[in-house]
Amino acid sequence: MAQKRYIFEVEKAKEAKDGKPSIGPVYRSLFAKDGFPAPIEGLDSCWDVFRMSVERWPGNPMLGRREIVNGKPGDYVWQSYKEVYDLVVKVGNSLRSCGFGEGVKCGIYGANCPEWIMSMEACNAHGLYCVPLYDTLGAGAIEFIICHAEVSVAFVEEKKIPELLKTFPNATKYLKTLVSFGKVTPEQREEVEKFGLAIYSWDEFLQVGQDEKFDLPVKKKSDICTIMYTSGTTGDPKGVMISNESIITLLAGVKCLLESVNERLHDKDVYLSYLPLAHIFDRVIEELFIWHGASIGFWRGDVKLLLEDIAVLKPSIFCAVPRVLDRVYSGLTQKVSAGGFIKKTMFNFAYSYKLHNMKKGHTHEEASPISDKIVFDKVKQGLGGNVRLILSGAAPLSTHVEGFLRVVACAHVLQGYGLTETCAGSFVSLPNELSMLGTVGPPVPNVDVCLESVPEMGYDALSSTPRGEICIKGKTVFSGYYKREDLTKEVLIDGWFHTGDIGEWQPDGSMKIIDRKKNIFKLSQGEYVAVENLENMYGLVSAIDSIWIYGNSFESFLVAVVNPNVQALEHWAEENGVTGDFNSLCSNSRAKDYLLGELTKIAKEKKLKGFEFIRAVHLDPVPFDMERDLITPTYKKKRPQLLKYYQVLIPWFFLYATFRFTKPNLNVLCSGISGLL
Repeated sequence: MAQKRYIFEVEKAKEAKDGKPSIGPVYRSLFAKDGFPAPIEGLDSCWDVFRMSVERWPGNPMLGRREIVNGKPGDYVWQSYKEVYDLVVKVGNSLRSCGFGEGVKCGIYGANCPEWIMSMEACNAHGLYCVPLYDTLGAGAIEFIICHAEVSVAFVEEKKIPELLKTFPNATKYLKTLVSFGKVTPEQREEVEKFGLAIYSWDEFLQVGQDEKFDLPVKKKSDICTIMYTSGTTGDPKGVMISNESIITLLAGVKCLLESVNERLHDKDVYLSYLPLAHIFDRVIEELFIWHGASIGFWRGDVKLLLEDIAVLKPSIFCAVPRVLDRVYSGLTQKVSAGGFIKKTMFNFAYSYKLHNMKKGHTHEEASPISDKIVFDKVKQGLGGNVRLILSGAAPLSTHVEGFLRVVACAHVLQGYGLTETCAGSFVSLPNELSMLGTVGPPVPNVDVCLESVPEMGYDALSSTPRGEICIKGKTVFSGYYKREDLTKEVLIDGWFHTGDIGEWQPDGSMKIIDRKKNIFKLSQGEYVAVENLENMYGLVSAIDSIWIYGNSFESFLVAVVNPNVQALEHWAEENGVTGDFNSLCSNSRAKDYLLGELTKIAKEKKLKGFEFIRAVHLDPVPFDMERDLITPTYKKKRPQLLKYYQVLIPWFFLYATFRFTKPNLNVLCSGISGLL
């Protein structure tokens, strides 16, 4: 790389030796040129993060939820840092009164709410391991985590209690006490007590330890703070052990990064809590806000009401996963299209003018203030009017969506990358760097990063364009998988965590995720296909929302299942005289040919090889979802489950494509098979 604007080399590359793959140079963020951010004195644990903020900002609003008046939501009502602290002390005393202390595993099951944070802080205070139970997973996974982690006490959202009871009797081998965030029905109490467990409502539990006072244990940086189970695309969830040091090191790195780009957080910042606290992404973001004495407001739990909650809360920082931002993008482009000739022309002119200036190096604030005020202010107001940073994580954000939002949102739109095993943010793109579109930016200033060659996939970490498996080293890296030393040894080698993701260094020092090491298969002619890389390319087709590509060693070509974009398909149908609702359009052979044509266009544009072209598609009107177990809670595709779900269609896929592309005279048969697909 000739131009490394945002990273510098700290170790030389290593050539392949003794059967081991070559390793590229080790790089570090330029913001850490003088060394990694120094630890903050007195900050040794996650409890210290909260405790020190209570001391500095006792009266600041910390946790808020919307008040319900006569069945209608009103403004946010806040609890101050001191008020939350007093409740946390009560929760902690009650835990200790019930016999739960250092090292005990405490489950938290439910959607984000103030009680979730209070339960977590009580665990931090008394040295319990916080074990989030995924709100989006079913009873099977919940039961596995409770039994695997040996969870003794669990805090549960009121409406999740029936789901938790499905884990009985197996989970009762370990569970001793349940605490509802709300109330407990007589029937639930009877059911739980039948198995010898205790159950409390939230208000009841606060009184359990009211006459007790317990000294807090001394907590070390190396102590495990949480065991966070990754959903995984195959097999059972893995318990990622995260230490206090991992989290506080990440906080110091993110603080350093934001200050370096003049976007420091402060105690007046407001954050909307809606991404699951059971995932590391939201957990560390909320820790960051708590550390700065800022405010966290909780959504009502309904995605249809999310924009309304945003309008009332007026957050200054908005974190999202790509699926949320995709919806924002679709909604905005649909409004522009339906706005009439004058509005559409004005929008397109303002967009092109501002984008042109941003490409010339102007900041988004300087690029076109008039456009922001007259045209794009409605977009800004739709996100509450105060958002200055939009951070996307958990999965890749489409380049066209990211680029669009960078222009119209009147805010910095940054894409980040990290794993549970690296305590979330390991890379993040930088404000006002339009060249970083489609990348996850340079490393954060608390990790070292290198690429390791993957010869079987043709990725060389020492080539002029370095590509290989991303490896990360630093104090943010996890302490190992709980009870799975074998799996830990597979991915943690000499202190380097092997992510399994294939990256490509860009000339400016940003990283582009291009593939997944395990997502590779061989076709019948012996050609290897890196499927995730292909899905990223085909995903550029604006007429589709998602795509799953499949091939195997018995066939010479690829097929795919596509979730079409509703607006795009309906617009095509209207222009081409095709009638029917969205579901019937997805079964229409002309619609399939149209989308297959769009996929072929992008394949030619990207100069894909012949065997990388998709030869047949099935249009599924229902997006890949967690209800069918087709994606993880972080929207990663579960490939074995996708294959199992669509396995009946797979033979027809290949039969249709074989006849279509090898025997053109059998068009009638092809049409019949197409109807079945």
